[in-house]
Amino acid sequence: MTKKIPAHLRQYTVTQNYDNYTPINHAVWRYVMRQNHETLKNLAHEAYTDGLTASGISIEQIPDVAEMNEKLGRFGLGAATIDGFIPGVAFFDFQSHGILPVVAEIRKLENIQYTPAPDMIHEAAGHAPILANETYAAYVKRFGEIGKKAIATKEEHDVFEAVRAYSNLLEKGSATKEQLEEAQQTISEKESLVTGESEAELIGRLYWWTVEYGLIGKLENPKIYGAGLLSSVEEGGNILSEEVEKVPYEVDKVVNTTFDITKPQPQLFVTASFDELMEGLEQFAETMAFRRGGTESVDKAVASGSTATIELSSGLQITSTWERGERNEDGEVVYLQASKPTSLAVNDLEIDGHGRHTHTDGYGTPIGLLEDGTSLEEMTTEQLAEAGILVGSQTELRFASGVVVTGTVHNVLTHNGKSILIQWKNAVVTLGDKRLFEPEWGDYDMAVGATIPSVFAGAADSEAYFGEDLPAESTLAHEQEVTELDELYGRVRTVREQELSDGARELKAVHESLSEYPEDWLLRLEIVEILEETEADLDLLQVVKEELNELQRTKSELSKLIRNGLLVAEKAPLKK
Repeated sequence: MTKKIPAHLRQYTVTQNYDNYTPINHAVWRYVMRQNHETLKNLAHEAYTDGLTASGISIEQIPDVAEMNEKLGRFGLGAATIDGFIPGVAFFDFQSHGILPVVAEIRKLENIQYTPAPDMIHEAAGHAPILANETYAAYVKRFGEIGKKAIATKEEHDVFEAVRAYSNLLEKGSATKEQLEEAQQTISEKESLVTGESEAELIGRLYWWTVEYGLIGKLENPKIYGAGLLSSVEEGGNILSEEVEKVPYEVDKVVNTTFDITKPQPQLFVTASFDELMEGLEQFAETMAFRRGGTESVDKAVASGSTATIELSSGLQITSTWERGERNEDGEVVYLQASKPTSLAVNDLEIDGHGRHTHTDGYGTPIGLLEDGTSLEEMTTEQLAEAGILVGSQTELRFASGVVVTGTVHNVLTHNGKSILIQWKNAVVTLGDKRLFEPEWGDYDMAVGATIPSVFAGAADSEAYFGEDLPAESTLAHEQEVTELDELYGRVRTVREQELSDGARELKAVHESLSEYPEDWLLRLEIVEILEETEADLDLLQVVKEELNELQRTKSELSKLIRNGLLVAEKAPLKK
């Protein structure tokens, strides 16, 4: 069974369009995967090697994400192609639905060691294999469920957008020096405005030090499960070095450890088991707004400047972009105020007739106990009648906070025996001398709730709140022209995969054409791999090796790539 992508997440997806990948793209994938597998097969968690096959990933060519989706379906998971950076809340939302978001792009040959932007190698080769472990897959899914509720600040959102813009400029390679400097300056300016540490920032660290850079097992001889390590030969192969400190996993220590994505990590956290990760995640969740609620959590929603949901003790969920509202002398919120289109829901399902198109201009409502200390949501039908809450009655409600609501009761909505919404005609709402609602503004839909047990990022019913106005899935736009060099790569791939009887002659012809590309090291390496195994033309093998050696001497940036490639060519047999 394959996973269906929720409507509100489709705006982030693209059609992979597998035929758009060039032979050079596939060669880049193959080089990195051969390096990773040879280096990490004995350092990675036991699920890694078997998980590659189980999740539909081949070392030889870029994976088809549709096939990955089908194979991951056996584990109750799925995969979807996305286009580069997406907001953290959206990334976690995919994972909460058991869907692995896989970036459709693959790094360019000149960025083969490292790309600043997310790419297919990191997402597919790093994340997917360990998901074959049931306990770990449950952890990643649960992380998504909790992570998508984490509230960030507006300033953090602005930094994310600036980093995404800069990363895209770097990877595409066409930006001018001035454009890059301007983008870097924008990041610095946005970062300078960030103060404090939001729960989104903290849970991001927990994700980084576990899902991305986590180790498991014994402190003196741990194994890799983190995707960042599994997709990086340099960092993954260096985990046993004494230069990298191994720290026992403690969730408090993890979330208080910052990281720099541009540098090798100076320490890594080692968990004893995947069960321990789950326990730590739930422990951290207790500190988050969706578990704590109250005014402090409303303040987080206000500071985010983004869509967030406030859930009342009656069960009513209110989704909007929030303002400070009205507070009492102790600073506690007594009147919620939203400034953008608002949706009302129960159990994550929008109430019919109470979506964004009804509450288009925002929303306001009192919360708390009535003046006499009673809770509206707990009142029986008889008690409501005694309080004047009868359809058609002209009524005045006085809250302990000082908020007064007067008007004609039009309807009372209930859920599970509790009142959740009272609808008024000709309503006036005041707090002292301040008028919070006027009759000419229309009907007044007053939420019922004595307290706020939960506040979280995003919408209660994302499909209803976001779904209608979202763009449909798009096709991967970055189509690439197949060059003459691509065609040479394709010819070598054919020799390798089809074991042609005249393969040596074909390789010799390709090599002659390579004289037009004296700095191309990767195709020469692929020729060496074939000749090392087949011994079909030892003279040609020697010539190509000498050319690679010369490139190592004259191009310092290629030296390590070529050296590592030759080592794997000698040790690892070709995969058919």
